[in-house]
Parts: sequence; C-alpha cells; structure tokens
Amino acid sequence: MPRKKRLKTKKEIAKLMHIYYSRTGFYMFIWESVKKTFIPVSCILILLFLVNKYVFNINELLESITETFSKLGLFSFFFVSETLLGLIPPEIFIAWTKKTTEPILNLTILTTLSYLGGLSSYFIGEKSLKIKAVKNYLEIKMEKHLKNSKKWGGILIIVGALLPLPFSISCMAAGMIKYPFKSVVLFGLFRFVRFALYGLAIFQVVD
Repeated sequence: MPRKKRLKTKKEIAKLMHIYYSRTGFYMFIWESVKKTFIPVSCILILLFLVNKYVFNINELLESITETFSKLGLFSFFFVSETLLGLIPPEIFIAWTKKTTEPILNLTILTTLSYLGGLSSYFIGEKSLKIKAVKNYLEIKMEKHLKNSKKWGGILIIVGALLPLPFSISCMAAGMIKYPFKSVVLFGLFRFVRFALYGLAIFQVVD
C-alpha cells in the first residue's frame, strides 16, 4: 500500500474514532475524571503538608508504622485492598515507602502489587458471573463501569490505571464483559506511570 494512502487511512480512522468518542461522551468522561483527579490529589498533598507542619510529625508516624508492622504484612494488606475495589488510598502506602530503607525498591513492589491486584480483579469479575447473587450485586454497583467498558474497552483500563479511579473496578468490569485479558495486561502497565508520578510528588512532601 502506498505511503500516502496509508497515512490517509490512518487519518480517516483517527477522524472516525474522534467522532465516536465525541458522540459517546468519552471526552467529557475524561475531563470529569481529570477534574476529580486534580482536587483530591491537591488536597492530599496540602493536607500532608499542613498536618506535618501544624498537627503532628508525619515522618515520625510513618517511621512508627515501619517499625511496628512488617513489610510483608503491609504489602499483603495493600494487595488485598487493591484487589477488592481499591478500599485504601494508595497514597498512604506510597508515603510509607519513603520512610523505608529502600524507598524506590519498595515503591516498585507496591506498584507491581497494585498492577497484579487489578489483574486479579479481572478474574474476580469474570468468575462472579457464575454466582447469581454476586452477579446481580456487581451489575448494579458497577452499572456505569460496565456500560463504559462496553463502549470504550481498553481506554477505560488506561484511565483507571492513571487516574484515581479504582483500577480494580475497571479491571473487574473488563472481566465481567469478557474483555481480552491480554489487552488488560498491556493497558494496565500505565499503572506504573501513575505510581511513579505520585511517588515523585509525595516524596517531595515527606522528608
């Protein structure tokens, strides 16, 4: 196929995708997600700064946590949280890694556990369809995510990996609609980008 024709085809595909995303409300969804992201992230960083300066020393608290609980225990708890709908904000654990003797290594482990937790959620979503009570509950609770997953597929996985939307919910929804697991594995790698950026920001606040 001639190069010009290939370029024209790519442009046509991009134009069709743009029209599709515009009509389905995808851009509005991304914009709303970004707005929701900016506020909580900013609040967390400001809160950490203010609490550390005027209330109590967060560094001492994190050091106490490091001394009290084993790494295996904290990592295990985090993995369960990231698998079951992201119950605990990962920012707390990211701040904790800064106080460890090997912060970069532990942040990497944390990120990997979050990524694997999302992949585990995929299979939970897939298997849940076989249990009627669970299926009905999740379909009601995750109605919006299921609808979005059917429309946007892998894009929603990327959004869930990058933004403070529970990554596990996006993966679980993907499992429920039987979205290709290989694509979830690939798109989910953006989770590492998010943790790297959050780690960079939070490490500046925690001494």
